[in-house]
Amino acid sequence: MRKNTRSGWVRKAGVGIVALLSVILSGKPSVSFSAEPVGTEAALTGYWLSQDHDGVFKIDRCGQNLCGHLIGLRYDGTDVPHGHDGKSECDLLMLTDFQPMEGSNKGRWAGHILDPDTGHLYDSQIWTTQPDVLKLRGYIGLPIFGETQTWTRYKGPAMGPVCKIPDSVK
Repeated sequence: MRKNTRSGWVRKAGVGIVALLSVILSGKPSVSFSAEPVGTEAALTGYWLSQDHDGVFKIDRCGQNLCGHLIGLRYDGTDVPHGHDGKSECDLLMLTDFQPMEGSNKGRWAGHILDPDTGHLYDSQIWTTQPDVLKLRGYIGLPIFGETQTWTRYKGPAMGPVCKIPDSVK
């Protein structure tokens, strides 16, 4: 990724927001929820590779909640991408305040995800339905107005200098 080009998960977040707004305005929400969540804290913590394999996140306990830092990025050259505030995206706290949900959403954790391009926080949920697979749903207002991504457990080599994902990770 070039310095002025956003990674796939950020680009898709922007496209997803436009799609969400069109769904909201059209009044035709479509939702596809997967199997029963089994989102225990132990199943959710660890290293996760984003759906497009362009970001690695470390999800861990932050006080009473779970949170996630962006610890690996795929980009060209040596300049680490920067967010809207001009700060490096390396080790950026992007998943915040995740707490276990109750009732029919038991097994899911609710919190927020940061769009580093704008600084906006969006509601989100995380859960697992099978070992080494994490589902992340970002949305505006209600979960039906969102998009779900599938992340996989990261078991690859350590990140390169300045949070660069090794080229061997596909």
